[in-house]
Amino acid sequence: MVTSPHHLASQAGLDVLRDGGTAIEAVVATAAALAVVYPHMTGIGGDGFWLVLWPDGRTETIDACGAAARRADLDFYRAAGRDAIPWRGPLAANTVAGTISGWDLALSWSHAQQPGLSLHRLLRDAIYYAEQGVPVTEGGAALTQAKMDELAGIPGFRDVFLPRGRAPRAGDMLHNPALSQTLRRLASDGLDSFYRGALARDMAQDLRVLGSPLDLADLNTHQARARPPLHVDVTGARLFNMAPPTQGVASLLILAIFDRLRADQPDGFDHVHGLVEATKQAFRYRDAHVGDPAFMSVDAQAVLDDTLALDGMALAIDPARAAPWPHPSQAGDTVWMGAVDADGVAVSMIQSVYFEYGSGVVLPRTGVLWQNRGASFRLAEDGWNALRPGRKPFHTLNPAAARFDDGRTMVYGTMGGEGQPQTQAALFTRYARYGIGLQQAVTAPRWLLGRTWGEDSTTLKYEDRFAPEVIARLGEAGHVLEAMPAFTSTMGHAGALVLHPSGLIEGATDPRSDGMVAAW
Repeated sequence: MVTSPHHLASQAGLDVLRDGGTAIEAVVATAAALAVVYPHMTGIGGDGFWLVLWPDGRTETIDACGAAARRADLDFYRAAGRDAIPWRGPLAANTVAGTISGWDLALSWSHAQQPGLSLHRLLRDAIYYAEQGVPVTEGGAALTQAKMDELAGIPGFRDVFLPRGRAPRAGDMLHNPALSQTLRRLASDGLDSFYRGALARDMAQDLRVLGSPLDLADLNTHQARARPPLHVDVTGARLFNMAPPTQGVASLLILAIFDRLRADQPDGFDHVHGLVEATKQAFRYRDAHVGDPAFMSVDAQAVLDDTLALDGMALAIDPARAAPWPHPSQAGDTVWMGAVDADGVAVSMIQSVYFEYGSGVVLPRTGVLWQNRGASFRLAEDGWNALRPGRKPFHTLNPAAARFDDGRTMVYGTMGGEGQPQTQAALFTRYARYGIGLQQAVTAPRWLLGRTWGEDSTTLKYEDRFAPEVIARLGEAGHVLEAMPAFTSTMGHAGALVLHPSGLIEGATDPRSDGMVAAW
């Protein structure tokens, strides 16, 4: 079974499973297809993180996050007349794109278990859609229209995404023949050629000409890394997530804190208020400590192992009143996908170009849209997420998973920047604590404290489908509320898969996306 936020990508992954491929290979095929059919949310010019649950009980993660360019320092931006890194354009394209290295390392794990399918087979659908075209969805059309003014003048963007000089309409065909050729080159030359080879040289030359600080040496030195997962125990399950530079520790903290709170009714006041207040506790920790682990002074796993610290965070929550807010928040957009294969391997994977369409820069020789993850760096001498050559930026990305005491395995996640830990918490607690069906847990109304999609906001947003009495109580408790439309993409595009000991696989996709659960 495969789930992703676009139906063509889910089908691409499922067809790999039909052909005897592994869950890892299915996710690579899904991710490659998403880079073509969902380019406003992801691409091979971004970063990625993997969480793999093996049937023998091992849990492993891959950090495929790129570091800041060696020329990306305070002097570089001062010389450009900048006191902050711009969100768009070549100056925002200042970190290596790590996604392809994550595919490469994950496939090496898969091929250590069985020979596997060829790269040509895994990238087949993505190559076809990039060359022959894919229909633009209503969501993609609306987003491109909304962002057109800030992206239209960025090098390469208009040629690929505004081919008629206007934002595409739903049903228009989107082509990227240069990206198709790049995917063919990767299939022929190997994924490492993205960093060390003729393809790397072509990308580096385009980046340099366009004004990015990245160069070939930055690409040459990049490697994806295998890292131990973060974990924490809650009632009935052990939860897993990514270590820094991601906010995975915040996702786990929210659920560990909420596990200590009383909340009897799903989507009642105690449930929503408890998770919102747990979010505040977790975000305070995250914003004080989490970034590139090489620059951190604390161990993220240590707080998850500290029962007294978790108890203290839970006790700090007033069950009837909202704690003061706002607090500094993060933004970003991405895609999550998951797959489970016949051997019981379960994969939770997330990849992103950060903001919608990333930096907006499309490299002319290769059709690669480059991320703007490094725009989150602060132009400061020191402190949290301060720009340094070779430093990894703070990441909102965090794929999630759980192993239940009864033998079930769950992979789940969402896009949505600041909303990712909150949506994960809503989804998991509905399913695991309250016994709500997996699809209903995804479909049910959601909330978001803070911001997403690159917009500044400090309100507690909620989809206008909650019981009126719950919203009234939240307002009385001091939450600053903002109603949102039903099924708004602001609440992210979530998905989940659960493998049962019997071999049954449950799947869910988000009606807020263009996704699908594909099963065989």
